[in-house]
Amino acid sequence: MTNITFPNDFTWGCATASYQIEGAWNEDGKGPSIWDTFSHTPGRVKNGDTGDVACDHYHRWAEDIKLMTSLNLQAYRFSISWPRILPQGRGQVNPAGLDFYSRLVDGLLEAGITPFVTLYHWDLPQALQDEGGWANRATAEAFVEYANVVSRHLGDRVKHWITHNEPWVVAFLGNQVGIHAPGLQDWPTALAASHHLLLSHGWAVPVLRENSPGAEVGITLNTTVAMPATGSAVDYHAARDVDGYMNRWFMDPLYGRRYPADMVAAYRERGYLPNGLSFIRDGDLEDITAQTDFLGINYYTRTVADESTGSDDPSTRRIPPADTEVTDFDWEVYPDGMFEILCRVHFDYRPPKIYITENGASYSDGPDENGRVHDERRTSFLRRHFAAAHRAIEAGVPLKGYFVWSLMDNFEWAEGYSQRFGIVWIDYPTGQRIPKDSALWYKEVIAANGF
Repeated sequence: MTNITFPNDFTWGCATASYQIEGAWNEDGKGPSIWDTFSHTPGRVKNGDTGDVACDHYHRWAEDIKLMTSLNLQAYRFSISWPRILPQGRGQVNPAGLDFYSRLVDGLLEAGITPFVTLYHWDLPQALQDEGGWANRATAEAFVEYANVVSRHLGDRVKHWITHNEPWVVAFLGNQVGIHAPGLQDWPTALAASHHLLLSHGWAVPVLRENSPGAEVGITLNTTVAMPATGSAVDYHAARDVDGYMNRWFMDPLYGRRYPADMVAAYRERGYLPNGLSFIRDGDLEDITAQTDFLGINYYTRTVADESTGSDDPSTRRIPPADTEVTDFDWEVYPDGMFEILCRVHFDYRPPKIYITENGASYSDGPDENGRVHDERRTSFLRRHFAAAHRAIEAGVPLKGYFVWSLMDNFEWAEGYSQRFGIVWIDYPTGQRIPKDSALWYKEVIAANGF
């Protein structure tokens, strides 16, 4: 048995998102978000679930900080609800929203926990969606106004900023596949949205630097390891298509390579760009490359790509894993992918630092007769992914921290409350929090800085 020890300056934390945990969806001046609208629309979310109450973190945040402290967490990555700050997306500021996050940040700092703030984790103000959402360039301008308001208020205390969480999900699951808010199914809209998301990031970076001197600023991307189902040339093509769709379409422009030429050509050929790249204006691609201090990587599983699906749409080219270990979400458990994606990102793009900003698994294990949650599968999942991350560090990857998804069970978007990713069990009727065995194991990992 080998002991694995992480660098002395390594950061261990957990992550959450505002709509998934806060609740209080219409309290204290908060405006509606696209996820309020989406979840309140019959048939959109499993079992008709909504984030109206969720984990009630808005009212129980002090209790949750004590919970984090009990688990030895060194950092907490959370997102801010844009419509809680600017109910209409721009213009009038809601002081109660700013005060909530100010109290949360102060509480974290008093507990010795470093706040990592994500500005956008998918809950766009509905007022901006009514004007066209992310397909509208004006939304990128509104995001900069929002980033300015938040960072002016919190920038003296928050020194780690993430502009966006998973712009691929926002653009494509929300506007092309349609299983996330706002629930559209339109390729041209999705591609325009992807550009405006990246543009808003580039525009916000200097604003965050000005308002939060000495802070680290970055962006978080969801990543996959795309592999061909067979050794055939067509399956290799399918895997490259998936890689372009999920990884390169965002990483390439962020690091000065413009949008990948093979994907632009494919999207033109498939009719997804009827007006070409008309949403790109002079200077946009330079603005997107604003220098960042780190890249956040979210990794959950790989993609096995198969050309025989008969579709040019890369979102349909994934085949389900056969005879492999899967989570309760039916995602394949593939720890080697953590090592592979970290090395690929480091050697291809050279970000100064990398954080794993999300990694975790959905398992439904609940409390036994003694109130203990024995989630051995999650502990095994994390152990193997931590080991893969350590291998990447040994290979020279500048990995500086790891945020487990998620601190607590929560509203899992279109799946409602049917999936449990937390290391803390939530009893939704009462709001009771019970640390699972995986949380107790993680506590020891943090204390030892290894395992």
